[in-house]
Amino acid sequence: MAERVAKFSLNTATWQRHTAAKQRKGRRVLGETRRPRHDAVAITDSSREAAKECSPRRKAWVSAAIEQQAPEGRKKMPHTSGNILLHFIFSTAQRRPLIKTEFGDDLFAYLGGIVREMHGTPLIINGVPDHVHMLIRVRPVHSAAEIVRVVKTNSSRWVREKHSANFAWQTGYGVFSVSESSVAAVTEYIAGQQEHHKKHSFQEEFVAFLKKNRIEYDPKYIWD
Repeated sequence: MAERVAKFSLNTATWQRHTAAKQRKGRRVLGETRRPRHDAVAITDSSREAAKECSPRRKAWVSAAIEQQAPEGRKKMPHTSGNILLHFIFSTAQRRPLIKTEFGDDLFAYLGGIVREMHGTPLIINGVPDHVHMLIRVRPVHSAAEIVRVVKTNSSRWVREKHSANFAWQTGYGVFSVSESSVAAVTEYIAGQQEHHKKHSFQEEFVAFLKKNRIEYDPKYIWD
């Protein structure tokens, strides 16, 4: 019995020494293969510096318009871009021949001036004694209704003060969008109004525009 206890103690001591030796060996091996912590940090910092030089961080894209100072009391807004081309058609009151030859050209020029005051671009304005065509480029901030209201109000006042006291425009109007590729064709059409209306009345022309643009209408309500 004593012999067996002695052997057990011997084996236990041997196992303990063996385990301790393995632990010391493992620490030596780990110490040889692992890099010191400060070396790893240094390598990481160097990599980051190199990355900055070779591939600088991109700044967030910001529109130049956003950076501009907004008027006092207004919030900053991004820049708005647009290319809006509109073809307006409107007649005199009851389609009477109120646009006289002696002031017709001045009236068309005056209409263009109103459009420019609204920061629009008049491409061509022409007409005959009972109606007018305007092809204009407008800003996104202005609606078609606002443009035609300002144009008709100011121009009718000008004609009454300068030329004819009984002048007036019709209440309604027609407006049709125009593509950039069609500007030349529409310009040519408006320029040829005098020749066109030797064969066609204003009513025929306007109804043809409504049908071409697939606009539903009731003949009872399209004329003043």
